[in-house]
Amino acid sequence: MSSLSTSFLPRYSPEQMSTAFALSSPSLAILFHSLPPTILSVRPRGILNCVSTPQGPAAVANGRIDSKINERSKIRLGLPSKGRMADDTLGLLRDCQLHVKQVNPRQYVAEVPQLSNLEVWFQRPKDIVRKLLSGDLDLGFVGLDTLSEYGQGNEDLIIVHDALEYGDCRLSVAIPQYGIFENINSVTELAQMPLWTKDRPLRVATGFSYLGPKFMRENGFKHVSFSTADGALEAAPAMGIADAILDLVSSGTTLKENNLKEIEGGTILESQGILVASRRSLVQREGVLHITHEILERLEAHLRASGQFTVVANMRGSSDEEVATRVLSQPSLSGLQGPTVSPVFCKRDGKIVADYYAVVICVPKKELYKSVQQLRAIGGSGVLISPLTYIFDEDPPRWRELLRKLGL
Repeated sequence: MSSLSTSFLPRYSPEQMSTAFALSSPSLAILFHSLPPTILSVRPRGILNCVSTPQGPAAVANGRIDSKINERSKIRLGLPSKGRMADDTLGLLRDCQLHVKQVNPRQYVAEVPQLSNLEVWFQRPKDIVRKLLSGDLDLGFVGLDTLSEYGQGNEDLIIVHDALEYGDCRLSVAIPQYGIFENINSVTELAQMPLWTKDRPLRVATGFSYLGPKFMRENGFKHVSFSTADGALEAAPAMGIADAILDLVSSGTTLKENNLKEIEGGTILESQGILVASRRSLVQREGVLHITHEILERLEAHLRASGQFTVVANMRGSSDEEVATRVLSQPSLSGLQGPTVSPVFCKRDGKIVADYYAVVICVPKKELYKSVQQLRAIGGSGVLISPLTYIFDEDPPRWRELLRKLGL
């Protein structure tokens, strides 16, 4: 079978797209049973034109390369349109006091009143990545797995925030627990099984037609065939249509219930929700960098405060320094940068005196009760506790990193 480069795939006719094709290299032969999605556009004269997803800093449209940014005044943010990812993203934005206002739930466009000149577009996660590349979106919330699969390392895609603390999962290889795989416990052992030949390749069911072949190639697999699918992959080995699957795993319960197991070295990536931007938009489109800064600051402030509590206690002492010395002698009372100690004034015999000092510290949830015990042990009383909503830094570290990546 002849060798084909994936960059030439868009030249095939729709009829040819329905047939199997091969991607080969000196060390790897991979058979695909269906093709990755291709963007189809219709020219004014009705001519159907296939356009590949842009792989460089310039967008490709109707056969022409366009390195200029799209002409529009509104800044566009892409959000997942449905599912748990959509709910979690909207919930996070609400927690950051960014309320997505959708006039009609059937509409795909909305706004955030707190951010002027911003349009919100609800899209499938993979389309968010594609439209960031094409210049139709400026910012987007997706999972790292989606960015890696459909962005394919494109340098125009820049991660603004890499850990939004939702959508946690991992992309992993899983094989049956029984039969010829019973004693196979690592990717290396799977690759070295003598069973796999050109005529009898390892059959893998997956929805990741870019990351799958890339992982197999990098891990020494020489004969692999892929069948593409979007759901219920766990049934493929039991049905006899695949030897292994490559899919997203959260808890691993579904794998176990279908007699499948993950193997050592089989995790392609750890994924969670991230905020992505178009490098061209950040640099060239007016207002994008400013809005990105505000969104990033709100995200950082909220996520940093998550699980943190403010603890306030009154404590007798001869001076603020003496009280601070007692507080810092306890391992769980250091706070973010140290305790805040201030006098508590009261009126006694007509005079204003300060016999007590108020101690304020920030404590993580897991250390909360221990901190209260330590405060009591050094004379603290009247302990008040309240959850934190935001912790704003002078300048978020991720913002400084973003400016560095942009050369600004």
